[in-house]
Amino acid sequence: MHRSRTRRWLVPAALVAAIVVALALGAAFAYARSQRDVIAQGVRVDSIPLGGLEPDAARVRLEHAFQPLERPLVLRYPGGQLVLTARETKIAAEIDGLVARALDLSRGDWFGPSAWRGLTGEILDVNLRPHPSYSRSAVERAVQALRKRVDSPAVNAAVHPSFDRLRVEQGRAGARVSASLLRHEIEHALVSRTAPRLIDVPIRRLPPAVTVAALSRRYPSFITIDRGAFKLRVYSHLGLARAYSIAVGQAGLQTPAGLYHIQDKVVNPSWQVPFSSWTGSLAGRLIPPGPDDPLKARWMGIFNGAGIHGTDETWSIGHAVSHGCVRMTIPDVIDLFDRVSVGTPVYIGD
Repeated sequence: MHRSRTRRWLVPAALVAAIVVALALGAAFAYARSQRDVIAQGVRVDSIPLGGLEPDAARVRLEHAFQPLERPLVLRYPGGQLVLTARETKIAAEIDGLVARALDLSRGDWFGPSAWRGLTGEILDVNLRPHPSYSRSAVERAVQALRKRVDSPAVNAAVHPSFDRLRVEQGRAGARVSASLLRHEIEHALVSRTAPRLIDVPIRRLPPAVTVAALSRRYPSFITIDRGAFKLRVYSHLGLARAYSIAVGQAGLQTPAGLYHIQDKVVNPSWQVPFSSWTGSLAGRLIPPGPDDPLKARWMGIFNGAGIHGTDETWSIGHAVSHGCVRMTIPDVIDLFDRVSVGTPVYIGD
């Protein structure tokens, strides 16, 4: 009898429980359905909260948040700037896709999670990362345009000799856009809401391969000869050291113009008489140092038998009377001899 009464109570109880479960499930389903178009609390896009918003409201919030991407990007370089507009770069935040992803995460695969969050107050912890799109070709065009404006080669320092001076041209540094770094900075700024919209173009300085200091070391001595003014100037490390009065070749036997180098140096040289119409019977002879030797004290050969030497015919200094050589007084040629070395450049002109 007792068991019969128990069975009679179990059936109604089970029925009531089933009804309660059905009602609970129905309520949960109804709640989940009511929240189907509402983004769950705790869902963010790039730390922008969207919880509790319907799609249109979420879209408005994101459009406002991503407005900085519509501002022009200014690329500044010394002497100018290049402006990249949103239209040129075709920047797009893809807001519709972000809202759709936020809704999908909020809904889940079935209504249970949504209902559970409504019952327990659980908050999602989801931060969606946006991936704005842009035209990579527009970025590359901007980089190349800046390279055309900024890139310049380094100019080496140079020495330009003339008959009466050495003109030293200073070197100039070149410049080159750091293209890979610039691309990275542009691309970061295009997709970031908080990045500055002004970029200083990264530029590498290109020092000249040859500097004035290097030229100074290369030319410890340099000679210029002014045939018209009868002056020889010697430079030490590109700076004028001393000027001397000289004699040069006469008409028809002029001291040769051009750039030469000291080929040899001799103390108390002998004279190898050249075969020439003016040497007469002496042609081919070797005249040792002494009264018959016109090459006094020092010799510095420069070209095809012509050279710089001392003379005791001091009256000839300041005149075009030699047979092609450069004559100096004996004290002056000794002084010059000690200032220069084999290989010293010699520029002759007028």
